[in-house]
Amino acid sequence: MDPGFRLVVDPALAASLLAFLAGGIALGTASGLVPGLHANNFALLLAGVAAGSDADPLLLGVAMLAAGVVHTFLDIVPALALGVPDASMAVASLPGHRLVIAGRGREALRLSAVGSGAAVALALPLAVPVTWVMSRVYPTLRAHLWLVLGAVVAFLLVTESSRRAAAGGAVAFLSSAALGILTLDVEPAAPLEAGGMLAPLFTGLFGAPVLIEALRGSGVPPQADARLTMAPRSLGRAAGAGSLAGAVVGYLPGISAAIASVLALPAVPAEDADRGFVVATSGAGTSNTVFALFALVALGTPRTGVMVALERAGAPLALPVLLATTVAAALAGFSLVLLVGDAYLRVVGSADYTRLSLCVLAFLSALSFLFAGPIGVGVFAIAAALGLVPPRVGARRVHLMGVLIGPLLIG
Repeated sequence: MDPGFRLVVDPALAASLLAFLAGGIALGTASGLVPGLHANNFALLLAGVAAGSDADPLLLGVAMLAAGVVHTFLDIVPALALGVPDASMAVASLPGHRLVIAGRGREALRLSAVGSGAAVALALPLAVPVTWVMSRVYPTLRAHLWLVLGAVVAFLLVTESSRRAAAGGAVAFLSSAALGILTLDVEPAAPLEAGGMLAPLFTGLFGAPVLIEALRGSGVPPQADARLTMAPRSLGRAAGAGSLAGAVVGYLPGISAAIASVLALPAVPAEDADRGFVVATSGAGTSNTVFALFALVALGTPRTGVMVALERAGAPLALPVLLATTVAAALAGFSLVLLVGDAYLRVVGSADYTRLSLCVLAFLSALSFLFAGPIGVGVFAIAAALGLVPPRVGARRVHLMGVLIGPLLIG
């Protein structure tokens, strides 16, 4: 090292970075624990607030990124606690809910934390080579995007559990695509400067239906110990599959972490499918956020709500600072799942589902109004009704990503 070289640390900047990091972790914790609040909507809400702030854009970027990463760790908690069906319906329920019904909800929380934590651990060494490859193949993918998206849609349909489910998935895709084509380009008069139709669309399609279904949930039964019973090799395989799937889709427009989870399913061990699903899904969600950051830096295009928020806030892409933020937020998110998850299952799982769901639905309606005014509330209601369709025919709700894929397919 040059003897004249000195590392200079600005105490004021360091203190500000830590303060905004802590604030972002707190916000991500709050948003992750709110049932039905999609990470993209929360990120855009932050962007709307940031638009009127005079804080340093880098500090705002640190807070937004930290909130987004922590949200991907904690959103499993309300997903497990709400909408748990009666034990007699366990076969038709979601993998996470089946674990809760079997008394393994505490284990499911820890499996999710491991999946998300592994995604960050794998992303750091893989980010540079994966980004190098994707930067070179992206022009070809972009030129044939319709073919890539069409292949993804076909894969989602052919991997459904039955012909009826596949047909229902096709109807859900076409209906959501039509909704996206009709509404995405609308520029509503809204209270928030960073308003838009994405918030009511995503909240309605993916948030509200969960809360409506929770109205008839039977509560969380007593849970057993938190010991992990999944074989280490199977756990690692599921975590790796979810992380890699999240990495790939982090560079592609219109492809969400939910789709990445489906893409990872063939690698999930059949002998422990429910646990593997939880691990892979959590890994895909967190990995998607991390690799979307690299996609923004390398390609200049935001792929998630958090990255859109960073761009709208004018946050400089200071990669060392943002990577350090990601690691710190991941450590916090992992710890918070362990600290608050069990208590959340006990408290929310025994709460009055009707009152809780109605209160959160009112909050999401208000959020839709803030983003898109009165028309946003109407779109929210239509999207919520559409979001109830896929489970009724045994299909996955992921087909509703047609709301973004459809408009991209027609150009």
